[in-house]
Amino acid sequence: MPRATQVLKSADRAGRRVIDTLILPFERRQAKSGFVFGVNGTCVEFDFAEPVLLRTDDALALDDGSLVEVVAEPEPVLEARLDDGAALARLAWHLGDRHVPVEVKQNRLRVRREPELEALLQSFGAKIVALEAPFEPDGGAHAAHGDHHHAHHHDHGHAHGHDHHHHDHPHDHPHDHKHHR
Repeated sequence: MPRATQVLKSADRAGRRVIDTLILPFERRQAKSGFVFGVNGTCVEFDFAEPVLLRTDDALALDDGSLVEVVAEPEPVLEARLDDGAALARLAWHLGDRHVPVEVKQNRLRVRREPELEALLQSFGAKIVALEAPFEPDGGAHAAHGDHHHAHHHDHGHAHGHDHHHHDHPHDHPHDHKHHR
């Protein structure tokens, strides 16, 4: 069975043969290991060094040299709209503070359809629509990183004097990031 060990963005996969498509919900697109099946029946083993966050149009390089493409599966989501941009930003901040995965759109937010999230959105006065749609939340400090492999270990009982200098851009010195895709 082929193993997936590398994620390629659409620009990095030109000329390589795609043998199958993985249509996966959000939970299955953020994994380090496990098994998934493509629409053509290909069983693929995830074997990544770090957890990944897969998005539509990503491709997984298999150990036999072929590729499988990734598509976000439609799933139950709530779409929240607020006419006031500042109120929408406050809502997004509030959801992020609770570590809720959020997909930010032009004038609206999407979250997974859960009763407690619906109540929270209503408390902000958002217009809510229940949909079946692909859910591709934005990466952030609490999401798996598909492009960067930096570990974030949060110990909320410690003083926050530690140095995250390697994340603060711009730097005043030249450097070369090695991104493993």
